[in-house]
Amino acid sequence: MSSPPSSDTAAVPAWLPLAAVGVTLVLWASAFVGIRHLAGTFSPGALSLGRLVFGAVALGVALLVSRSWRAPTRREWLGMAAVGVLWFGIYNVALNAGERRIDAGTAAMLIQVSPILVAALALLLLREKPTAFLVVGIALAFSGVALIALSSSTGSNHDVLGVALCLLSAVAYAISLVLQKPLVGRLPALQVTWAACTVGAVACLAFAGQLVGETADASLADVGWLAYLGVFPTAIAFTTYAFALRHMTASSLSVTTYLVPPITVLLSWVFLSETPPAVAYVGGAMCLVGVAVARRRTRARETEVSAVEEKVTA
Repeated sequence: MSSPPSSDTAAVPAWLPLAAVGVTLVLWASAFVGIRHLAGTFSPGALSLGRLVFGAVALGVALLVSRSWRAPTRREWLGMAAVGVLWFGIYNVALNAGERRIDAGTAAMLIQVSPILVAALALLLLREKPTAFLVVGIALAFSGVALIALSSSTGSNHDVLGVALCLLSAVAYAISLVLQKPLVGRLPALQVTWAACTVGAVACLAFAGQLVGETADASLADVGWLAYLGVFPTAIAFTTYAFALRHMTASSLSVTTYLVPPITVLLSWVFLSETPPAVAYVGGAMCLVGVAVARRRTRARETEVSAVEEKVTA
């Protein structure tokens, strides 16, 4: 059975988790832009490793200073390892590869199908049949994904592959979110994020040779962008997100990421002079509507789903 959360949970002001979410959304939106900017400089694996190394070092220093370490159980170690491989490893490599083929705003829209997957995982854990809302929502969301894929297509499978890679990232994100919820219920958010980031960096060590060679050829500005991705969207944003997850349900928190695509589109337009194809906006809207419909449930069902999130690893 999972351990109860620490006593400091109730003492946190109500506005603090919301502020943490706000920081996360802006920094994650900027990450899509940074990844797209570096697509021509670093290969997907090298970019992931470099970002995670910077992130792990920054998080490690913060963890040492805070002295907030709490001894994890064996199950918690396994959980953090799984989150590290999925969210920090697979998610990053797949997203980096996807953004070599599609623009930052479109990639951000595609990641937003993940709340549907979170809701589906919760339903599976409850061992209940899918609701009509979930079925309709999935149909709408994936129709939107198909529309985005068609809008990005140039007559080959080049951009379709980019869409598929971003969807793989969304799957990794959804599973990781459910796995992370019970971890941050007992362990400090900073500790969970550092452990997962470090595991992700180890999982990407196969790309070390590429990272060394590409860093040598990169400009100082691009190396600065790589450091930014490691410290801000990774170390800071994942920690603030884990902190918010400690005080909110996984399904409720996942909805806040609806704001990432519009922020990403704006930042992409300002810094990269790049916007998604017009039809992709329609597809993105369909994805968001689909997610909203899929997550519609009565108050009783909301309570049940919130409860199962707390018992994922119980």
